[in-house]
Formats: sequence, C-alpha cells, structure tokens
Amino acid sequence: MTTNLLLAGGIVVTCAGHDDVLWPGDVLIRNGRIAAIGRDLDVADAERIDVSGRIVMPGLVDTHRHTWQSVVRNIASDWTLDQYLVGLHAGLSRYFRPEDTYAGNLIGALEALDSGITTLLDWSHNLFTPDHTDAAIDALTEAGLRAVFSHGGGAPQWGGVMPSPVPHPADDVRRLRNGRFAANDGLVTLGLALRGPQFSTMAVTSGDFQLARELDLRVSVHVGDGHWGKTKPIHQLNAAGLLAPTTTYVHCNTIAEDELQLIADTGGSASVATDVEMQMGHGWPATGRLLAVGIQPSLSVDVCSSIGGDMFTTMRTTLAVQRATDNHAAVEAGEAPERVKLACSDVLRFATIEGARANGLGDVTGSLEVGKAADIVILSNDTLATTPINNPFGTVVYAAHPGLVRDVLVDGRFVKRDGKLVGVDIDRLRTLAEASRDHVIGSMAGAEIGGRWQPEPKLNLA
Repeated sequence: MTTNLLLAGGIVVTCAGHDDVLWPGDVLIRNGRIAAIGRDLDVADAERIDVSGRIVMPGLVDTHRHTWQSVVRNIASDWTLDQYLVGLHAGLSRYFRPEDTYAGNLIGALEALDSGITTLLDWSHNLFTPDHTDAAIDALTEAGLRAVFSHGGGAPQWGGVMPSPVPHPADDVRRLRNGRFAANDGLVTLGLALRGPQFSTMAVTSGDFQLARELDLRVSVHVGDGHWGKTKPIHQLNAAGLLAPTTTYVHCNTIAEDELQLIADTGGSASVATDVEMQMGHGWPATGRLLAVGIQPSLSVDVCSSIGGDMFTTMRTTLAVQRATDNHAAVEAGEAPERVKLACSDVLRFATIEGARANGLGDVTGSLEVGKAADIVILSNDTLATTPINNPFGTVVYAAHPGLVRDVLVDGRFVKRDGKLVGVDIDRLRTLAEASRDHVIGSMAGAEIGGRWQPEPKLNLA
C-alpha cells in the first residue's frame, strides 16, 4: 500500500492564512502527514496524482452535529425548536435501540465524508445505556473520519423537566476515559456535550463541568438558543467560575453583548448553526456579533433530522445572512454598501481551521500546512459549476456542493476516490437506514413519515 502521495498541479487553498492559495501547487503526503507544499515538487518515492485545475483544500470541520438523528432525517424540517423537543427528545429518541444509534451514526458519518467533512464533533445526546454509547462510537470508528465523540447523556437528562436535576451519567464517561479513550491520539477522541444552565440546575451544571475538568475533556454547551438566552447562561457560568478556553458555546443567538465579551475574554470558542437557528426560532445567527468581540466562529450542521448534512450549504447560508444583515444596516442609514464586510475566504476558514481549533484539533487538522494530518478534499473540475475557476474561495462557498467532492483523504488515506466512498456498500446502508427508521417511527403513536406530522408544542415560556 502506497503511503506517499503527490497531489500535483492543483489549486491549493491552504486556509493557513486568509487568502493563501498556491496555483498551481503540489502537496506531498508521507505516512499520513503533509510533508511539503510547493511548485513542481520532484519526488521519486510517491504515487503521483494529477489534480491539475482542481481545488485542493482542507477537509471541512463540523463542530456540532446530532449524528444519531440521521435515520430520521428531515422528519423535523417543518418543526420549531419546541416541536423538536417534543417530537424527538420526548418522543422518537425513546425508541432508539443500540442498533439504531449505530445506524444513525454510521450513515451520518459517511454522509459527512461523502460531502467533504473530514472532522466531526458528534454531539451525542441519546445515550440510554453503555450499549448505545459503544454503538455510537463503533459507527464513527468504522466510518473512518476524524471525530470528537461528545458524550451528551440521554433521555433521563433531556426528556424530563428543565432545568433538569439529573446529573450527567458520569460512570459511563469514566468508563470510556479509563478504557478506549485513555489516550487522545486516535482518530476518534472523547469530549463532553453538556446541558449547561439553560437545561440543568446550576448544582448539576457545576458538577458536570467539574467532571470535564477531572477527566481533562473539552466541553460543548448550548447557550442563547431562542427563549433560553434570557436566563443569562454565560453570566451563570461565569459566577460559578466555569468559563474556560476548552469550551465551545453553541448558538449564542440571544445572549447579550457582555456575555459574548466574557466568552472572548476567557478564550472560549463558538459554533454557529445558521440553517437550524433560522428555522427553529433561535434568533438571528450571532456571526457578526461574535466577530465584533474578536471571536472567529466555527460552523455546524446541528440537527440533521431537520436539514441536510453538508457544510457547503451551511457556509453559503451563513455568508448570505451576515451580508444581508450588514447591508441592511447600511441601507437603513441611507447609505450604499461600498464593500462586503465578510468574505468567502473568511467563511471557508470558519468551516475549516476555526472548526478544528474549536474541536481542540487546531494543531492537527483544519489547514494544509507541513506537519499536519493529510485531511484533504479535492473538488471536481469536470462540471460547468467550476468552469472556469476565477476565485477559488467563491467557488467553494457559492458554487460547490457534495456532488463536486471528488476525493477525500483522512490521515493520508483515501476514504472517497473518483467520486465514490471507498469500501462502502450503499445498498446495505440504505437497508440499514430504512429498517431503523421503520422501527423508531413505527414505535411511537402518532408519528408518521410523509411530511404531515406536526408534534403539538408544549413549552411553557412563563
């Protein structure tokens, strides 16, 4: 098996700087790592792959996805956040067996790879039992992507009264930390997905965050998604001494400016899930407000039971919404916008290097730099959508889609080549997905496929 590869003659978008492009350029891969980037590299001991005219870029990074929901994809496309909590967390989630969790994670992880996402934070919050936990991790491992498995508990934590008095299942987390995740050097690593003060009492929140510190695990937590932002979650965390640079704050739509500043001052990162936030009633995406306090956000798909699973759409929506917001302010002031404030290259960095940093992997992946893992995407130039390429950043953000993802490498190994996932039986996956879907949806009274099911909202906003 060849471990040395030379990607020759491509349009190399490194994401190491805001506008770093080598055109044409070569990328040398040795033993899974990027060994050299330059022009006309002369290498005798590597398989030469001609990528002339194709964009060669870092693998995309998703910092927050509920991957287990992939077997009920789009069931929630017409739901609000309240309906989602009723229909999924207090509903369908209860009927997931370990094999359904495995199916959801496997299909979701492979979908991510197929669309050029090489690193995924799996915000896994439907873990009824250790068997569910192991099934979720097994699927991520089998898929072959780089992943942070963020243990998020299950129905006891998410399906009852909020704020919940039920602690995170610490025994299951310790089992993992003392077992298969005793080290941090695998493709799949461990993190914690915590409810925080919006969804658990402060006593529980403090205990959960202390668990993360005890086990040296990064934390991802929802804040400011719609109504719950009025509880001032960042102020609560700050008062308890729980803000930290190892935490990613997801959403941030409705938290106040001084809370955003607290995140910046304590070195935290943020994840914006534009599509879901706008659908479900979280409030306007916080992209511009985060940038204003010095936080470079990352991006996430979030609820794959609602939207599609690719990051090209997420980048495009994020850019469009923020540009509209910026331009609207100028128009309201009676001015004509002279220049855009947010560039395509900025948003591509949100979806690559900033995502890697938010996942604690900024030194490993997220950009094409010598010494980093060869997590690489090569886009096809065989279609009119990429003919001709004049602005590589614009091509990626405004024109690309999963169908243009020709090749994907993780750790220098092809997981997708010539437009097809390597070693994946799509028919088997389809059968697995449909069987799991039929069990989960068929087990819940009133649930149905076809697009008509509307769970009855039950949220009390008093």
